[in-house]
Amino acid sequence: MMNKTLTGACAIAVMAKAPQAGRCKTRLMPRLSPEQAAGLSAAFLRDITENIAAAARTERIEGFIAYAPAGLEFLFDGHLAAGTGLILADGAPPMPCGVTGFGRCLLHAIETLLNAGYGAAVVLNSDSPTLPTDCLARTAALLAAPGDRAVLGPAEDGGYYLLGLKQAHAHMFTDITWSSEHVAAQTRARAAEIGLDLVELPPWYDVDDADALARLINDLHQDHASTTAPATARWLEAACLLARQDG
Repeated sequence: MMNKTLTGACAIAVMAKAPQAGRCKTRLMPRLSPEQAAGLSAAFLRDITENIAAAARTERIEGFIAYAPAGLEFLFDGHLAAGTGLILADGAPPMPCGVTGFGRCLLHAIETLLNAGYGAAVVLNSDSPTLPTDCLARTAALLAAPGDRAVLGPAEDGGYYLLGLKQAHAHMFTDITWSSEHVAAQTRARAAEIGLDLVELPPWYDVDDADALARLINDLHQDHASTTAPATARWLEAACLLARQDG
């Protein structure tokens, strides 16, 4: 399911659950029904993978979905930008001591892409459909430059929306308190511990609870031209959660 590799290119993989009712975007419930949460998740995947494709028009980038568990690939059909590949990232392969939980899935995705011959691998969240395309393009450009480094996109809640690596530094995923406000700070500390240069992007926000959903709706309400996250905007309009002003 992996695309033909482009040697030296940057692979960007969205860490995503298949858009199934009751199994994705559960923190948006009960604001949304399970079916609505799945529909919004599918819209996010469309916008995020289209965003990667847009960044690929200026940088050497290939886009992927890193998913788990195995056997659910078909659930992504029709929800992704053309050319988006699929890789399994369930964290099942043997991992160094201290790499636990979600860190296993992240490291699995990074290792899979680097082992396939890409010059850099980036893991990207599935909760930021309005992330500026420039963040992705800049990440690829930074990772294409000589020398080893990491690129971190910190989230406003203390996590991160993006992490890019040129080598599979397992220490970057070691002893991290996943799903907490400490993730970005601990990741910075891990980079310092191994002397890895860390470049940071501007902070952005995740849409993973009702307050963040309200912020997203407000942001898209201001975008009268529908240029930001169009699939998400259309879904919210259809669900009567977003009303645009005329003109």
